[in-house]
Order: sequence, then C-alpha cells, then structure tokens
Amino acid sequence: MRTVLRTVNRVLLGVVGLVLVLLGGSVLAVGLGASPPSWWIHDSRHDVLLSDAERTRWRDSGWWWPTVLAVLAVLVLLALWWLTAVLRRRRLTEVLVDTGDGEGALLRGRALEGVLAGQAGELEGVARAQAHLTGRSTAPEARVRLQLEPHVDPGTALHDLTEGALERARNSAGLASLPAEVRLNAVKHRAERVG
Repeated sequence: MRTVLRTVNRVLLGVVGLVLVLLGGSVLAVGLGASPPSWWIHDSRHDVLLSDAERTRWRDSGWWWPTVLAVLAVLVLLALWWLTAVLRRRRLTEVLVDTGDGEGALLRGRALEGVLAGQAGELEGVARAQAHLTGRSTAPEARVRLQLEPHVDPGTALHDLTEGALERARNSAGLASLPAEVRLNAVKHRAERVG
C-alpha cells in the first residue's frame, strides 16, 4: 500500500511540476517576444494575466469573493496537509520476519516497538524509554529515545542498549541489520539541599 501511495505521490508531483514548468516557460517565452499560437491565453508580451474586464467581471456578485477565498483556503490547507504527510517520518506498521521456510510472517510494528522500549527501559539508569520503527517492512530502522538518570554514563547506556535490546530485537525478527538512531536525554532533577 505504501509503495502505491509513494508512486501516486511521485506521479502527481511530476505532472503538477511539468504543467507548471510548461505554463511558466510559455509565459516567459511570450514575455521575451516569442509569438504565441492563436489559441493561447495571451496575445503578446504586453498582454496582462488578468485584464480589468476579467478581474472585475464577478465583482457585483455577492458569492464570488467568498467562494474564491474559500477555495484558496481549502487549497492552502490541502497543501499544508500534503507537506506534513511528506515530511513526516511514518511509523512502520509491520515487519516482515524471515521464518526460514521460504515464507515469512508479519510482526506488528507496535509490538516490536513495545518490546524494544520495554527492554530499553529496564537498562540500569534509564528512567524512560521510547521506540519507534521507520523504514520498510523488510529493512526497518529504529528510533530510540532514552531519558537517563543524572549519574549514568551515556556511553555505557548506549553500549548496553546496542548489545542488549537492539541486538535481541534484530535476532528475534531475523533481520540482517537494525540501524538505530538513539537520542539520549538526562532527567532533570531538583538541586539537593546540603546542610
């Protein structure tokens, strides 16, 4: 499903980009003096995009400007939704596990995230752990966030996570590799009173 959506996204972007390039290039060519075809919307380089008659054609109709503003607002909201959907890293819903018999099994991504976060949270000095899977179902990637107690060495915590929870998750899912991005934060604590 994600491959289909990615293909549709790329095709739509390509078509929109091609239309914009052709339209902009033709307006630029006419502006530089090229003679336009008879069916083109502009006659010469001195022609404007919207004439006074076109611009004021619907001015007296009470529905025109609210409709224009509503359509523009919907287009802006759709563009923002599309932009956030494209830029956001999607969570992986399923991981393909090699069962060794030529078939495969699907493991819910949230289940693997839960186990990974649970095992990471059990490490010494880890106050809180979160895990998210991204990437493809055949090549998942992990994003792990650990909140460490103030006395914990970050290098030791990272080593324990890599050799423990991440290694077990990789082995249990039968993956050749499980790349991980790990973010370490220290837990804020109150200053202790001396005295």
